[in-house]
Amino acid sequence: MDKFIVKGPTPLKGNIPISGSKNAALPLLAAALLADEPVVLENVPRLQDIYTFNNVLRVVGAQVQFQDSENRVIIDPSNVNYLEAPYDLVRKMRASFYMLGALVGKHGYAKVSMPGGCAWGPRPVDLHLKGLEAMGISISLDKGYVIAKAGTSVPGGRYRLEPSSVGATINLLLAAVLRAESFTIENAAKEPDVVQLCKVLNSMGANISGVGSDTLTIKQVRTLSGGSFRNDPDRIEVGTFMIASAMLPGSSLRLIGCNAEHLGDFPNLLRQTGTKVDLDGEVISVQAPEILKPVSITTDIYPGFPTDLQAQWATMLTQAHGNSTVTDTVYFDRFSYVPELSRLGAQMKLAKNTVHIQGPNLLEGASVMSTDLRASVSLVLAGMAAKNTSEILRVYHLDRGYESLEDKLNAVGAKLSRAQE
Repeated sequence: MDKFIVKGPTPLKGNIPISGSKNAALPLLAAALLADEPVVLENVPRLQDIYTFNNVLRVVGAQVQFQDSENRVIIDPSNVNYLEAPYDLVRKMRASFYMLGALVGKHGYAKVSMPGGCAWGPRPVDLHLKGLEAMGISISLDKGYVIAKAGTSVPGGRYRLEPSSVGATINLLLAAVLRAESFTIENAAKEPDVVQLCKVLNSMGANISGVGSDTLTIKQVRTLSGGSFRNDPDRIEVGTFMIASAMLPGSSLRLIGCNAEHLGDFPNLLRQTGTKVDLDGEVISVQAPEILKPVSITTDIYPGFPTDLQAQWATMLTQAHGNSTVTDTVYFDRFSYVPELSRLGAQMKLAKNTVHIQGPNLLEGASVMSTDLRASVSLVLAGMAAKNTSEILRVYHLDRGYESLEDKLNAVGAKLSRAQE
């Protein structure tokens, strides 16, 4: 098992290229199964979750070529004949559950294991299943597997997501485009990942209206074509590097290949800390302030503050001059990083779904353990701010979601090395 050795404190200066979004690529990989022709996806990051999902596609019979050096995936779904996504693969990542919508949508049948993924907190799939049933798809459970069955067409209808859910919105879209006569998703997720999926599906021949709004209506089409599509940049990676530049004194970063529109109000929130943020097309420049001001946040569904950035924001606030809070209303128990940051000297107190932070803290190197993807990168940020050397254990979590993280950070002045635990 790998670990990171981080020497700090280190300011960051230079350019960082932004990778394609993992969270946006995974639904596109699933959507490729709906086509009658090969699908080419560009700007797909080299990440463990992508490799895992590619293997899920291969299990069901798709031919998958991942041209790593080009960040390109070619999927030929013409030989899909095994309509089951087994536990051994689905347990490794929750996004494999998209196979439920893709397989039943294309073939009228799916048998998919209940999902796995990050260890923190329950994220039930009830919304997915109830939405499919509302569409007219038969759902049954058998020894940890979900079995979905549908005729050539199902009536559709309407279903309201409470709460709004990215995963459920995606699964319902995948199931509906080829099966549902007319199906409307109310309170649909509006995240860029969902918008990109809708646009790609429509380019393939789907009939989805309301794209970008919280009400999506899908009209049945009989076939979808293939094509070549470019994946969006990773807005969470962008936000992570923006936070890194803000919290490390003397830092100045240029992030290349961004889409600032996907960040919502995040740049303005970061400016409130005193950080200088310039948006220039696909380039975002971030310069650390002399004194970092505390800015409390509460996560919310898009376009609110993303839950995938709250751990990094809380880490940044340990360096702010004053008291602040971070509240997560999306996932109440996504705070496993708090005791680990405390080992480094952070003054943090957790109360229910809010962490109270007293800053600024002089962080000192220590050995800490990663528990999930975003918690892991927050520990790397803290290690770069801390005096002396830190060890970040179990960085396999990072390899699931950040492409070439140590290479990108070392290129702009960080001192990270990978070693065996």
